[in-house]
Amino acid sequence: MILGINPYLVLDGGGQEAVQFYKEALDAKVEVMQTFGDMPENPEYPIPAEAKERVLHATLKVGNTDLMISDTFPGQGHAIGSQVTIAIQISNAEKAKEVFDKLQEGGEVIMPLQETFWSPAYGQLKDKFSIEWQITTNPTEQN
Repeated sequence: MILGINPYLVLDGGGQEAVQFYKEALDAKVEVMQTFGDMPENPEYPIPAEAKERVLHATLKVGNTDLMISDTFPGQGHAIGSQVTIAIQISNAEKAKEVFDKLQEGGEVIMPLQETFWSPAYGQLKDKFSIEWQITTNPTEQN
């Protein structure tokens, strides 16, 4: 089941400042704030020092809505106009795959749907209308 859709702002190094700015400007509550430095260490893919303070993921509660924010990883492309993606939360991996497969038709996969340390199924794509989507599975939140 699809649990919800939220705006997701993607910045090129200004994530921490953006979290504070939107917290104050929108009277929001910071519910989650993780940096790349908070990720589990992987000796095959060490996190460079300049990435450790960048925002991996933040969720701000604005009224009844979540505003999500992250930074790009250093060296990752960042184009003006691609700062806002749509994040969709899905209750199970099977439904996530179904939605991912439908949205990718005629589009481009940015990150294949895969297990991550925060989700059993997460992926990114650009649909045929050039809209960027982040699909994540959140099995603990069933409505």
